[in-house]
Amino acid sequence: VGLDYLTLERKADTLSGGEAQRIRLASQIGAGLVGVMYVLDEPSIGLHQRDNERLLGTLTRLRDLGNTVIVVEHDEDAIRLADYVLDIGPGAGVHGGEIVGQGTLQDLLDAPRSLTGQYLSGKRSIKIPERRHKPNPKMTLHLRGASGNNLKGVDLAIPSGLLTCVTGVSGSGKSTLINDTLFSLAANEINGSSHPIAPYKEIDGLDLFDKVVDIDQSPIGRTPRSNPATYTGLFTPLRELFAQVPEARARGYSPGRFSFNVRGGRCEACQGDGLIKVEMHFLP
Repeated sequence: VGLDYLTLERKADTLSGGEAQRIRLASQIGAGLVGVMYVLDEPSIGLHQRDNERLLGTLTRLRDLGNTVIVVEHDEDAIRLADYVLDIGPGAGVHGGEIVGQGTLQDLLDAPRSLTGQYLSGKRSIKIPERRHKPNPKMTLHLRGASGNNLKGVDLAIPSGLLTCVTGVSGSGKSTLINDTLFSLAANEINGSSHPIAPYKEIDGLDLFDKVVDIDQSPIGRTPRSNPATYTGLFTPLRELFAQVPEARARGYSPGRFSFNVRGGRCEACQGDGLIKVEMHFLP
């Protein structure tokens, strides 16, 4: 399943969601169960094409044992390999929620409302840029001697002002080089953070940047009541707008009153969660 690079002492909380899912998948293959429905949510996330091929081979073995395998996936190879395909759309959110194509791969390619089918058939495609920006040697960040985990004294050059892609097979050291070394080092130097830094020799070119931001896949918000509006700050002007309503002004409500976290401003039945939780601890 593409996890041969993991060491046995690797802590579970350091695994990505895809790695944890593939470990569970490996345990199911070893169990040798028959007549089971397996549901997997995007198991190919973060996989190199070499490892993705191994994963798909594992899924077909699971099917051939006599099981039903349902995969929620965007990967083209997985779609083409499937015996039966369901495409939901045609858009996202309120613009989706319909089955726009189902059946064999050819049925999907022939479905007129299937956006997925249009890309698979070549009717639509992602255009390759005709012109690319050239790197400026004088505007380049250099990291030398990175040796964290499996890295072997790697020297890295990142051109400033360009889109740089770091790729490689799973476990080759991408995250160690970029997240554990470069980002941690840059965040400490530029933002004044205190991240632990993987071993390296020297770095120059950090003066090219004013700030460093890490956008990862961790959950947004600090409470269960957080949502995209509160996380992006959009809810702040909305609360200010509510506070300017004549009735709110007459009652002396401030913008802070209109919060999911404040008693009186929230629904007390659900305490701002949007649903009522009933604890069932008394059940056996």
